[in-house]
Amino acid sequence: AGGSAFGLAAADGAMRELERAGRGFPVLGEGRPGPRVPIVPAAVIFDLFVGDAEHRPTAADGAAAVSAALAGDPVGATARGSVGAGCGATAGVLRGGVGQASVPVGEYTVSALVVANPVGSVIDPETGLLWGDPGRPAVDTGRFGALEHPAARLNTTIGVVATDAPVTTAQVTRLAMVGHDGIARAVRPAHSPLDGDTLFAVGTAAEASGVDVETLHALSAAAADVVQQALVDAVVSAVPGHGVGCWAEILRD
Repeated sequence: AGGSAFGLAAADGAMRELERAGRGFPVLGEGRPGPRVPIVPAAVIFDLFVGDAEHRPTAADGAAAVSAALAGDPVGATARGSVGAGCGATAGVLRGGVGQASVPVGEYTVSALVVANPVGSVIDPETGLLWGDPGRPAVDTGRFGALEHPAARLNTTIGVVATDAPVTTAQVTRLAMVGHDGIARAVRPAHSPLDGDTLFAVGTAAEASGVDVETLHALSAAAADVVQQALVDAVVSAVPGHGVGCWAEILRD
């Protein structure tokens, strides 16, 4: 979520909505009556100096997001750019935002959703090309160099890597770890002292029976790729606002 620490309220709403829907960890064991405790980890970006700092996510927003997801609402699945948690995101001197990417890995799929909000630059200042996708059009290096950083350089990129492969807890943890390579490919410098980069990973298969080493190797490589691609997607999908320009505005003529 956006909103810095205030945005953590959204996790409370998500947890309550999951409880209402009967989802969560069965405290007394599966199939036995008793409370279920939804496990809802959360991460936020610092965006309080872009836009209205008092306009932040609430518990109601978190509950609404879970309700929409449980109902199969496709709106969130197509969100990109300066939307949702990415409304106040910046990527260096440019607007950041929400980005998504997916790649097939044999019979499985690996996907990533990120909120690109790094202190570092997503653009090579010498060439004007995106670090994460130099095949895209270059920006005008003069106009890019003239842009000023937002008031406070306190950032953080967050996201989630997901796969439908039947990965174990240890294996899905590796996907989260390797996903950080994608941040390092798309942002320079990455993982700075002013960032608190956080990636979660989830397996959506009904059974966590595990995959063999070769498959895990391929899934791990894909995790880094989709995070890299999602970061690029966030930046190229962003629109200008709140006094911060975007990638599309400064493309080379």
